[in-house]
Formats: sequence, C-alpha cells, structure tokens
Amino acid sequence: MTSEMMEDRNGVCHVVESEVDVQRQTKAQPQANNNRPNWSNGQCVVSVPSYSTLNPSFDLSLCRAKLENDGFQIPVADMEVPLKTALDVPSVRRYMVFNSALFHFIMAPVLYVVVWCAVFSTLHLYITVSDYWVLCLSVSLVSIFLTTAIIFILHHSNKEINMNIDIRLIQVNERMVKHKLLVAVADWVQNCTGNMQLYFVYWDMSRCLRALTETLEERSFVANDTQNKLKRKMSHLVLVTEVPAVDPEVGGSGGSDAEDQDSDEQRPLLGQEDTDGSTSTSQREDTKLTANYSLVPDVSLPAQAKAYQLLMTYSAAYVKLLVSERLSGPSHHRMRPRRNHCTTAPLCLCQYIKKKLLQ
Repeated sequence: MTSEMMEDRNGVCHVVESEVDVQRQTKAQPQANNNRPNWSNGQCVVSVPSYSTLNPSFDLSLCRAKLENDGFQIPVADMEVPLKTALDVPSVRRYMVFNSALFHFIMAPVLYVVVWCAVFSTLHLYITVSDYWVLCLSVSLVSIFLTTAIIFILHHSNKEINMNIDIRLIQVNERMVKHKLLVAVADWVQNCTGNMQLYFVYWDMSRCLRALTETLEERSFVANDTQNKLKRKMSHLVLVTEVPAVDPEVGGSGGSDAEDQDSDEQRPLLGQEDTDGSTSTSQREDTKLTANYSLVPDVSLPAQAKAYQLLMTYSAAYVKLLVSERLSGPSHHRMRPRRNHCTTAPLCLCQYIKKKLLQ
C-alpha cells in the first residue's frame, strides 16, 4: 500500500493511501488503524524543528515517538534510513543553510548596501551632479528596485520543485506513502527568526491517483502533446548519479560476451594502460562515471504508472507549499475547483500537478 503524510504550521497532518494498498494494509493491520484518529488530507501529523540554523538536522527518534503515539507503526527501513540518506549529507546541509529563508532575509540588507555602493561609484564617475542629494536619491531608488527584483526571483524559485531537497525526498515518500504519510522540509522567517521544520502530513493518495489517471487517459488522444508538455516543463529534472567503474581485471574469461561488451561500453574512452599495478588501481579508484536519469515519465508507461510517478515526484514540493501556506489558488471554499481532495488547501496534489504540468 502506498501512503503519504503532510503537516501544516499548526502541527496538523494528513495521511493518504492508494486503493490497492488500503485494502492490503486494512487486512494486515486492523488494530493499528483502529488506534489512529480520523485524519483528513492535508492535516499535519508531526512537525519537528531543526536542531540548529547553521547545521540543519532533525530528531528522527522524536518523530518516531510522535508517530507511534498517533498509531503509525513505520519500520526503520521506511523512515530513518531513507531520511538519513536524503538529508544527513554535509553538502545537502550546506545547501539548506544558504537556501533558507533566514539567509535570504539577512542577505537582503547586505545586498542593498552592495548594490548602492556599486551604483553610486559608477554614476559618480560619469555623471556630474551639483546636488549630491539628487544623486543619492536616484541611486537609492535604483538600488531598491534591483534588490527587490533579486529577492523576488529568489522567493519565486523557492516555490518551484527543489532538486537538492524535494527530489531527494522522493525515495522517502515512496516508502512513507505505504503508511499514508508524505514528508517535506519547509522553512520561513517568523519574528525575524528562521523556522525550518521536517513535516509529516497525512494524505490519502488513492483519490488523487484515480483522478490523475483518469485525466491522463482522457488526454490519450493527444498523447504526443501531453508528452511534449511534460518534457518541456520537466526538462530540468535530471538526476546525475555515479556509476562504479568496471574493473577489467575482475572476473575471468568465463564471463559472457554480453558482460564483456558492457564492460567495454562503461570503460572510459580515453584510457591509459599502466604496467604498475598500484598506479592502475589508484587510477580506477579516481575514475568516476556518471549517468543521467530524467524524471519525465516514459511515453510507453500506462496512465496509472505515469500518474503515480508524477505524484511521487511533486509530493515533497507540494507538501512544502501546503504547510507554508504558499499554494496559489482560490481561498474561498465555494470557489475551489471540484474534486479537491484536500480540505485545508485551495488545491490538492493532483490538481497542483494538472495546473503545473498539463495546462
């Protein structure tokens, strides 16, 4: 069964399940489900703040205790292991610091001063003004405009899917969706202090999966147009992974011809043979091969498989916008589009994907 969890600022979370998984898990864990409260899509189950602003990390043991208290029995392999793999990396932690809302908040006045000095020194060389207050006023207006434009661009980019955090959480949500939970990392500035938290939100994926599958099936007569839209809007979502270099000395002559051909294909084109064994070993250790994987669903996949892949790809980004109240859409309940599977947001996950990719 696939499950997802989502959490908002108030700490209310929602869990989502798929139909097939719901039936399977209902039979396997009837007692655990009876202990759970009645969650609805978009409610936050657990939110855990970061230990430090300069070294973001989260107390996963506290997350587990809170989830178990709410009736969610999640194996370590489905929560702690993938979360540590996704977030407990030094490069990811550094990115979370420099891409945080607090860092942008601090950077704004610094950026204004730097821009003001740069513009003033440039105009002062080429323009002679008798009244310095006119020059200073003009420089201040230009600096405010440029600083506002840069901050707006950074703020808008944070509303998009993030390759370094949201994409890394796909593997986490693929496991957590079995337990009707979705995970995301969101942060904002409140009272001049940073607020970065790890959210677990309840979400029933079955209705979103069914609705998005029906939408893709209805668009099957324009499948090429739909695929072109996905490629155009998801072209930047490319994973670069390291592939271990093949050691030609490993494996004797008993290997098959296909394996030898694969080894030749994966071996670097420009290679040097060295008679020194230690030197060749160090060269093989330094050699790193990379492979690119696009997140655009393959055109040959059935509609349900495409829908599931899209839901998992944008799950963390959607939860991030949901809990930080940055989802754009009609706020009034009567103005919300039909078949909204989330009562706490203007758009549910499948509607967000339709608006983002298919319109």
